[in-house]
Amino acid sequence: MRLLNKDEIEQIRSINEQRVVRLADGTSVPALGQGTWYMGEGLQDKDEEVNALKLGIELGMTLIDTAEMYGEGGAELVVGEAIKGIRDKVFLVSKVYPHNSGIRNIATACENSLKRLGTDHSDLYLLHWRGGVPLDETIEGMERLCREGKILRWGVSNFDTEDMEELWNYTNGENCITNQVLYHLGSRGIEFDLLSWQRERNMPLMAYCPIAKGGILRRQLLNDPIVNEIAKEHNVKPLQIILAWSIRSGDVIAIPKAVQREHVIENAKAGSIILSEENLDRLEGAFPKPRRKMSLDIL
Repeated sequence: MRLLNKDEIEQIRSINEQRVVRLADGTSVPALGQGTWYMGEGLQDKDEEVNALKLGIELGMTLIDTAEMYGEGGAELVVGEAIKGIRDKVFLVSKVYPHNSGIRNIATACENSLKRLGTDHSDLYLLHWRGGVPLDETIEGMERLCREGKILRWGVSNFDTEDMEELWNYTNGENCITNQVLYHLGSRGIEFDLLSWQRERNMPLMAYCPIAKGGILRRQLLNDPIVNEIAKEHNVKPLQIILAWSIRSGDVIAIPKAVQREHVIENAKAGSIILSEENLDRLEGAFPKPRRKMSLDIL
């Protein structure tokens, strides 16, 4: 893929700056962000990972999601390098291990993440998944971090509807700003009840692996005849149609991960794709939403 010129960069950035999701506190964040799962593990050159994130930021994908689990802190170090000198341009999300989410450990875990990220606060801090620590204790820890200014908001990840209902019933549980779950065209189980539950409470969803993780399912999506037909109509790649589908509703934040420069650009350009009702109907026919409750997909 050829290099983008300044005008092209500005055009893509402008589109992504306008394609936003509004959080319950009124903050607007990009509908398209960047994920970092598997970064910082030595699988690819660190400079390449850093440069990919920098390019994504330049193209308007200024929300970056990471976690202390990713590379056991390695991904946070990569993010810290990428946002050095431009921290104020980035909406930074990190996640705490369940075993670190209790009162005794959450402050230390958060502080360690902040050190690796090279910042004094996280814009959003998530419980990575539900573990053995009582939810009310995690909420108390999150609220304390908010009061101290270490985090500005908190949320959860990999919570199904029953988990969200339980969380919501605890004191300050309604301060949960988002739930990050697996969601893409081939994994629509949350549309049976979880997505509507969150919408009723003005709680946007964060979708990880919005183009599906590598494997059989991803190949099925990318090779699907309907997806490919629609991609040709829009003069884009199938993966861009799948990504555009994930943010079609205006209340879902997608965080695709990319390291190769061309993949970052493809992801960023997906922000300009508006699928027509006819497009959506055809995709619905190929990948229908669920008619019954399904177990939450988790990777």
